[in-house]
Amino acid sequence: MSKNRINIGLLLGDPSGIGPELISKLLAENITEKANIIVIGEKNILASGNQISGITNDLKIVSKFEEINFNNGNKFFLDISEGKNHSYVLSECSKESGKSVLKALDFALELAKQNKIQAINFAPFNKTSLKLGGNEHSDELHYMAEKLGVKSFICELNVIDNFWTARVTSHMPIREVPSHIKKENILKPIKLINSTMRLSGIENPRVAVQALNPHAEFGHEEKAEIIPAIEEAKKLGINADGPLPCDTSFITAYKNKNHDCIVGMYHDALQAGLKAFGFDRGLSVQGGLPIPVTTPAHGTAFDIAGKNKANLEPTLQSFKIALTMAENKLKT
Repeated sequence: MSKNRINIGLLLGDPSGIGPELISKLLAENITEKANIIVIGEKNILASGNQISGITNDLKIVSKFEEINFNNGNKFFLDISEGKNHSYVLSECSKESGKSVLKALDFALELAKQNKIQAINFAPFNKTSLKLGGNEHSDELHYMAEKLGVKSFICELNVIDNFWTARVTSHMPIREVPSHIKKENILKPIKLINSTMRLSGIENPRVAVQALNPHAEFGHEEKAEIIPAIEEAKKLGINADGPLPCDTSFITAYKNKNHDCIVGMYHDALQAGLKAFGFDRGLSVQGGLPIPVTTPAHGTAFDIAGKNKANLEPTLQSFKIALTMAENKLKT
């Protein structure tokens, strides 16, 4: 039976953060029996996570993917240590931690390109360590897109309680945002979140679109760009609505359950509401990549690293969405 399951690559995250203990806990969950699991990383990092969590994982250790035989079980550890046995200092950014993460990520992405894994679920990365380790991109999504040869629109999608968000612009100064609020730019995340949510099992997502200006009226972008984008989305068969004023959009869409997701014009208009309602439950989907890639939305939590206090729920939910998306993708 194992050979007919989805193959999911699990990454331990930054070794100086809470990632290794989260993956240790995740591997003990029943949901992981529904997939073939390939943990990719250095075995001493997982050993450190096991020591913190107090959980022993019965993983078969291999040094090459070709050594894996899913007829003999569904959980393997692909050790990329190559004789290295580095001890990583907890709660500190470092070049070594970043290089370790990128090596494991590169390995997983190569397996994905060869269709040897159908999804990736990773514990939290640290952007500073990634930069020190050699990542020249602003985030891991753009790094992965380059490695996978993706030229089309990509966007991080955030999720709490199966309520999703996407954004037109992300990490840029607020003064630069209005110049990017164009019909064609707004349509891209609307179409992406609609198709990705359908892949996750939501048949007809109700897509709310935020305004840019206060009360959706103190400016020209709503009439000139946002409303035309919504009307165009409707013509494409997308159940789009708006524009909703930012200050009440999460009450209307999320709290009152009138919509399944929100597409916003800029980073904080979404993140403020999302984190207020569910910072401890959030996860991220790396939207626009050829395979499902998911992670908890929180960071490496250096303040509690090594204390066995990390909340598993976001990691668990991110694994579940990766599995569901990969299974549904296989059916299409």
